[in-house]
Amino acid sequence: MTERATIRRAPSLPQARGPLSAAVVGYLASRRPLPEDQATAADPYGDDLQLALYTCYELHYRGFGGVDAALEWDAPLIRLRRTLETHFLSALRRDATRHTALPEALEALLVEPAHGTGVSHHLKDEGELWQLREYAALRSLYHLKEADPHAWVLPRLQGRAKAGMAAVEFDEFGGGRAERVHARLFADLMTDLGLDTSYGRYLDAAPAQALATVNLMSLFGLHRALRGCLVGHFATVEITSSPGSRRMVDAMRRTGAGPAAEFFYSEHVEADAVHEQVVRHEVIGGLLEEEPELEADVAFGIDATVHLEDLLAAHVLRMWGGGQSSLRPGTGPL
Repeated sequence: MTERATIRRAPSLPQARGPLSAAVVGYLASRRPLPEDQATAADPYGDDLQLALYTCYELHYRGFGGVDAALEWDAPLIRLRRTLETHFLSALRRDATRHTALPEALEALLVEPAHGTGVSHHLKDEGELWQLREYAALRSLYHLKEADPHAWVLPRLQGRAKAGMAAVEFDEFGGGRAERVHARLFADLMTDLGLDTSYGRYLDAAPAQALATVNLMSLFGLHRALRGCLVGHFATVEITSSPGSRRMVDAMRRTGAGPAAEFFYSEHVEADAVHEQVVRHEVIGGLLEEEPELEADVAFGIDATVHLEDLLAAHVLRMWGGGQSSLRPGTGPL
């Protein structure tokens, strides 16, 4: 099978991590009954709930091999998904409360700390090739569907916000060139790093913190009521991407990761520096011109994104700091 074929292939159902995810996987595989009351007792940031939610959401993307596509809108599954979403969203509204006003939230994104301690800082200064490979495997859950969940907001915007969002998405989808689609570029990065480019290949290896970052954009993207939150998520990704990508270019170059690995991030350094201005002035500005009541939602979308990214970074750096893999135990070496 060619590499281009593997990125398109529907993934297999994941291995369960608890009663909730086992119920969802069992329902998709053989229609075993779904639970009625387990969701609200689960850790909203834990492996079981996050995998159950991720599995429900994946039906709206490429689905799973052998699973009926009609289950995307299966009523019992949607009811369970809504319970999972409510539990997750309630935790985020409780915990992601850094800013009460949008200008403060945006200003915080624009400020680079003098002595950064994030994952990209570590990889730039002292990261090893095995750590770059692990991080790429974790991020593949997002980057192999990059821009897809953000596209769901387009029908829910109008005027300047729609035009600005469409302009940025056009770049994310390669500007009309299939070989420049950012998901394709990330698959090329994975090839340089000796990773499997199959869509969803590293789902079983990804900890809950990585699943949550992807689930957040699916949650925001699938609900029209959360369109302001999705714009906040999009703004966070675009505004913070350029400096972080610059550090990743240095990391790839220093470790000899390969030209495609370096190119993925160098492309984001240039593109996202422009995207930042479009998102701030046209997408956010246009949205709030039409719907000023969504300002708090945009701020919450920013804070929720930063909160979950911080949880993922803390997990990765804690494991690496102890000389351990950041992947889930028992999933094997890359």
